[in-house]
Order: sequence, then structure tokens, then C-alpha cells
Amino acid sequence: MSQTRKKNSSDGETKPGTSFVNKFLRGSKLMSSKAESRKESNDLATTDFQPSYDAQKTATLDTAQPLTSDEEWGSRMEKNEQFLQKLGRTAVDKCLDLNNCRLTAADVREVVALLPFLPDLEKLDISWNDSVGGNLHSITQQMHLVSKLKILRLGSCRLTTDDVRALGEALEVILELKELNLSWNSEVGGNLPLTLQKFQEGSKIQTLELVDCDLTSEDGAFVGQLLPMMQNLEVLDLSINRNIGASLNSIAQGLKSTSNLKVLKLHSCGLSQESVKLLDAAFRSLCELKKLDLSCNRELGGGFEDSSAQLATLEHLEVLDLHQCSLTADDVMSLTQVIPLLSSLQELDLSANKKMGSSSENLLSRLRFLPALKSLLINSCALESETFTALAEASTYLPALEIFDLSWNKCVGGNLKLLLETLKFLGSLRVLRLSSCGLVTEDVALLASVIHTGHLAKLRELDLSYNDSICDAGWAIFCQNVRFLKELTELDISLRPSTSRDCGQWFRHLLCAVAKFSEITEIGMKRWILPTSQEEELEHFHQDHRCSIHFDLGEFQ
Repeated sequence: MSQTRKKNSSDGETKPGTSFVNKFLRGSKLMSSKAESRKESNDLATTDFQPSYDAQKTATLDTAQPLTSDEEWGSRMEKNEQFLQKLGRTAVDKCLDLNNCRLTAADVREVVALLPFLPDLEKLDISWNDSVGGNLHSITQQMHLVSKLKILRLGSCRLTTDDVRALGEALEVILELKELNLSWNSEVGGNLPLTLQKFQEGSKIQTLELVDCDLTSEDGAFVGQLLPMMQNLEVLDLSINRNIGASLNSIAQGLKSTSNLKVLKLHSCGLSQESVKLLDAAFRSLCELKKLDLSCNRELGGGFEDSSAQLATLEHLEVLDLHQCSLTADDVMSLTQVIPLLSSLQELDLSANKKMGSSSENLLSRLRFLPALKSLLINSCALESETFTALAEASTYLPALEIFDLSWNKCVGGNLKLLLETLKFLGSLRVLRLSSCGLVTEDVALLASVIHTGHLAKLRELDLSYNDSICDAGWAIFCQNVRFLKELTELDISLRPSTSRDCGQWFRHLLCAVAKFSEITEIGMKRWILPTSQEEELEHFHQDHRCSIHFDLGEFQ
């Protein structure tokens, strides 16, 4: 969870473009000429570059005084430019992205001063800034100046109850809003009606994200009542709100009115066996659904036994995540009849369901009917010889596969040859994870031969960590051939936490191979001990190549 919370919620850096200040500086020149013209002809016309009169009147400095002259106007714009330069950001086109800028309370006041200059603003992202909490009201008071706003992101801002209330009042004037993200704000929980009660029937909201907001069962019931008013909703994320499982009946009823929904995320929401039945009834109305995440609901196990029929009606479903759901043998049997019918499926995650190991032979065998599958995660499923064999045979019918994770399935060790045909023909494979699979020297030698023939040329991430049974000779064969993975960006050959080992002569082969890579950035080698001579080789490597490759040796670095 901590990793999730720390993760940058931005979609990426804003693209270079003309900053709003430059635009308005051009506008200020026109404004001056217009002012002269007004003196001569009393013409009150304005230019396209100027904010509205209301915006000018409302614009404030730190002293909260209105801007009354061209000189003050220009001074304010210069301060705005300096403020954004300090943060390393710009207001590009109709977007102001201050996500994760470590804003202070003073910075929040500067944001308030910016808004009057952005009457056409459509996206405002101030997520991951703790100081917004307790100060949001100063921003919401100016929301009427950015009434064209379509995207508002306030994730992880430590919002207070007063902030939540103020936001609710402001949303009443932002009629064009299509996306609202309040994730990771615990005070939203118990106060959700204060924020969303102003949503009217026919709301334009398409995306609503309330991840880890400490929502109560009453909040969940409120969401259920609200959903019929949001018929344009396409993305609903209520993940990591463990109390809403108790109100899933209301949510499921509301979902029946959201026929445009494309993404439904209920990860770690305290769902039970009964929840599956409730959702199954709602699936009939979600014919456009493309992504369904029910993962990390451990009480869900057993719920699919008699309640998965409607899941098969989701003919557009592309992503199904059921990892860590304690699936039972009967669940697997039921899903065996359903999953192969999801012909549009591109991503399937069944990982961390231990009981799949002895009961999933038929299910895994029938994955061959999913030719569009790009990502298959079966890690930590306690696969047995028969189930692994079925998976290996089916995987040869998955030509689009890009991500394949078999980690923590010990049966793979000594049996990697079963995947030989798969590895030969998966030309699109980008990620292969075989961590803690009990691999032996024979396995890694086989993998090296496949690499040598160029069958895995597109591979970007390879995880062979925690396979301590591979001897130095095996690692030498592998490192001599890894140079053929020219697009590799990450490689992990770390040892288990309980062990450590001297690095063999194969390390020199690895350095020679890496020297030819243009994109690799990370090599995991935790608990491999480099003797002094190899430490010197590594140092010379960094000096000679001046590259940014990180060799992670853990505590032995």
C-alpha cells in the first residue's frame, strides 16, 4: 500500500508549449493599445488574449487587492511566471499540472492568484501536495473563474472535513467536470455526501476515483444512490475501501444504471461470496465494461461457484484481475466455463491463488481460446506438474503474449523445456518473470540457447532472481548469451535473502554484454559478493562507459 501511495499519480510531464504568461504578455500589449483606443473612442472592446473583466476584478495579489493598472497586471504575470519556473512547471494550453510539487501554504496562495489568468483552464492537478489540506477553500472560492474545468485531481492532499465541504459547494458551479480524483484522502470517508451531493441527474462525470478514502458503508450506500445520476460514468475506482463491501447491494443496484461504464475497480473492498452474486446481476447492464478488478478480496473465494454466468456476457472485457481472491477448486471449475468465452481478453491475473495449483488444469488448457491475450500472471499459484504442462501447451496458442509471469511456482524448475516451443514463437514477449521457480543449471542453459537463436529479441525485462540452484557454469552460459537481448532494460539475478555467494568469473561476461546494451538501466544482483578484483572491474566499467546502469548488490555493494 505504501508503494501505491508514493507512486506519482501524474500521467507524465506536460509537453513543451507556450506558457500562459507569454500568451498574456502578448495580450497585455494589445490591452495597452486598446486602452489608448478607449480614451479616444470610448470603445470597450477587449481582445481574445485578455481574461474576462470579472477575472481581472477578482485577480488578487498576496494583499488580496484587485489589479487596477497595466503595470500591476504585468507585475502579477511576472510573479506567476517566476512561481511556475520555481516549481519547474508551466501552464500549457489548458492544463495546469502541479502534481507532487511539494507546495507550501504560500504556494497554494500563488495558485489562487493564477486562476484568474486561466479562464479556459480544463485540467487542474494539485495531487500529492500535503499543504493543500486545510487550504483548499481558498482555491474553491475561485472555482467560478475556471468554470470550463473538466479534470480536477486532488489525490493525496490531506484534505480536511472543511476542505471536503468547500469542494462540494464549488462543484455546483463546475458543470463541465468530467473527471474527479479524491483518492488517498481519508477525511473523505464519512463525508462523501458533503462533496458529491450537488451532482445532478445527467452529470457529465466520466471518471470518479475514490481510492483509499476510508469510505464507510454509509458512503458506499450513497454511491449506490448517486450512480443513476451519473449515466456518463466510464471509470469508477473504489479500491482499498474495506468497509463498502457491506453496502455492495446498493452499489450493485446503482451500477445497473451505468451502461457506459468501461472500468470498474473494487480492489481490496471487503467483498464476500455474496458480493459475487450481486455483481453478477449487475454485469448484464455493463455491456461496455473493459476492465474489471476484484483483486485482494480474500473473502471472495467460493463466490464464483454458482455466480459467474453473467461474467461471460462481458464480451468487450479486456482486463480481468482476480489475484489474491482465495479462489477455491469449485471457483476455478466455474471460471473454466467462463474465461475462455471472453474473446477480447488481453490481461488476466490469477496470481496468488494457492488452490489453483491442483485444480486449474482445464482452465489453463483452455486459455488457448484467448488469442488476444497480452499479459498472463500466474505467479504464486502452487502449480503442479500437470497444470504447468497444460499451461505450457496452451501458451503456444498465445502469439500476442507480451508479459508472462510464472514466479514462485516450483514446478517450473527442471521443466523449463516444456516452455521451449512457447519461448521460440513468442516474438512479442517483453516481460518474462521466473523468480523463485527452482530453476536449475539445465533450465538456464536452455534459456540461453533460446536467447542465442534470437527468439526473445524483444525482451525488455527478465527476472531470474531467487534461483539459487544454478551453478556458476550455468550463469556463465547465460551471461555469454545475454548480449543477444539488445532491447533489455532490466535484469534480476539476485539471490534469496537467506543466502549469499561469491560472484564467479561469469561477471566479466555480464559486463561485456551490458556494454553493448543501449537501454538497460537496472541489474539486480543482491547478495552476490564481488571480490576486490571484480569491484575494480565494475568501477572501470562505469568510468569507461559513463552510463547510468545501476548494479544493485544490496548490502554487499
